Amino acid sequence: MPGFTTRPQLRGDFGMVASTHWLASATGMSLLERGGNAFDAAVAAGFTLQIVEPHLNGPGGEVPIIFQAAGAAPRVLCGQGVAPAAATIDAYGGMDRIPGSGVLAATVPGSFDAWMQLLRDHGTMTVRDVLDHAIGLAERGYPVLDRIAAAVTALEPVFSRHWAGSAAVYLPHGTAPAPGTRLRNPVLAATYRRIVAEAESAGSDREEQIEAARRAWSQGFVAEAVGDFLSSPVPNGAGEPQRALLTAQDMADWSASYEDTVGVAYGSHTVHKTGPWGQGPVMLQQFRLAEAMGTGHDVRDGITADFVHRVTESAKLAFADREAWYGDPDFTDVPLKDLLGSDYAAGRAALVDDARASLEQRPGRIGARSPFEPPVHVPGLTPGDRTTGEPTVRDAAVSNPANLRGDTCHVDVVDSRGNMVSATPSGGWLSSSPVIPALGFPLGSRAQMFWLDPASPNALAPRKRPRTTLSPTLVTREDGQAVLAIGTPGGDQQDQWTFTALLRVLNGVDDLQEALDTPMFHTNAFPSSFHPRETVPGDLVVEPGVGEETVADLIGRGHRVQVAQPWSLGRLAAVARDPEAGELRAAADARGAQGYAAGR
Repeated sequence: MPGFTTRPQLRGDFGMVASTHWLASATGMSLLERGGNAFDAAVAAGFTLQIVEPHLNGPGGEVPIIFQAAGAAPRVLCGQGVAPAAATIDAYGGMDRIPGSGVLAATVPGSFDAWMQLLRDHGTMTVRDVLDHAIGLAERGYPVLDRIAAAVTALEPVFSRHWAGSAAVYLPHGTAPAPGTRLRNPVLAATYRRIVAEAESAGSDREEQIEAARRAWSQGFVAEAVGDFLSSPVPNGAGEPQRALLTAQDMADWSASYEDTVGVAYGSHTVHKTGPWGQGPVMLQQFRLAEAMGTGHDVRDGITADFVHRVTESAKLAFADREAWYGDPDFTDVPLKDLLGSDYAAGRAALVDDARASLEQRPGRIGARSPFEPPVHVPGLTPGDRTTGEPTVRDAAVSNPANLRGDTCHVDVVDSRGNMVSATPSGGWLSSSPVIPALGFPLGSRAQMFWLDPASPNALAPRKRPRTTLSPTLVTREDGQAVLAIGTPGGDQQDQWTFTALLRVLNGVDDLQEALDTPMFHTNAFPSSFHPRETVPGDLVVEPGVGEETVADLIGRGHRVQVAQPWSLGRLAAVARDPEAGELRAAADARGAQGYAAGR
């Protein structure tokens, strides 16, 4: 029998868009209705998310994209910008961690070039077409979500005292906007209008216009404005001046790049993720462990204590390996083939005690190679403090640092031709760095994910990608056709929440909405990817929907269980396709009260 769902699963045969904000989903659907394909829709939705979820992403951030063009193999488009050329460990002057906010943590903004390349190579529409909705919302205003209002309220002292550019945008009348009011960003609208104008000045050819837009960003007025802003010290959240490492030349020297996906078979499907410059392979390791332990075949009937325990213990092992081995494969030898091997998974699975939760960090050895083991930092935080990212500003003037935790967005699109896209935009949040007055957006803080220990595979190095948490997912069936795209915001939790939902789908839960509405849980029992890199041994955060008996059972096994607020873990979105029937499906998580799917 079908389970409980908060909303109906959408079904149709024309096109589907699911995202973390209803306006982005509507934007994507608008592009499909006007004759665009899934790539056009994803790009337009991505730019809209920058406007309507500024507390979660922005133009100064990044985006990994996994996609399949109909008839082709799945691919990754890496929109993760690299560390500046001057970003050496010595440049951080004896710090033990890169700050979680401010210009010292800025990497090259990557999302714009990635979206433009996707549009150029696989889309059909123009720069104007994909930026039109975003520009309109920035000019006319967009509704202020409760979380935007909370973030700006918490940051009001920082904006008013130290970040004048941010105050001009987010304190338009000298105070934080109230939930439900409308907020405008005319400077960002003007930035995108100028990019459209420079694109169209290149002539009528669509690809030439896109190339002109890319130049305007990385070599033209945008990069110049970034360079000018960073030419003098910029105050951090405490008002302390910092000299940035990022330069306009760093932007000119970088572009987004295509690469193969990394995938593992699970039953009759293959799950595709980014390479180990992202955390995506931890999900693949979890699937290998699930196979080794026989986990998941009964999950169609619901969430049990045995299931939560095994998935949590497997996640601890996979995430310990993430810290031990993952990094930019252009700079470090990541033994990914070994980590994803069945023999390795079997050995790791044998470490799981069905009766007892582990309180240890247990990365695996690969042959004669010893794993990197980072220091364990256990702060005075409750496990629930890590459910949405990291506190980006720590200052006595901030009223509630918990409201400053950055997060992420997500969008999935499928069209009737079989094109499918999964993307997880993030970074450049309003709390990450001061808004650049000439451009209307702040830079990102992704460099905080590097370790400053040269022994780490994720050690900082010039022009290296930080090992990010951003983790879209694409699933293909045996004949290679894409049948599912799925993802969620949530930092370290992305590949835990998505794994639970996806395991249900791949084990027979046909209703996407039912899979997304599954009671969620996650562990923080490994080093956080974000400053200050805390670890909470034995931690297990669960939604109350798992049931009181399950919670009691888990406590009895030694888990340090924290029961979160109802419907608070994750904001999943998904689209699916049945190639034979020609049917398309979509769903979006009701958690957060802003994600929606659209389609027909």
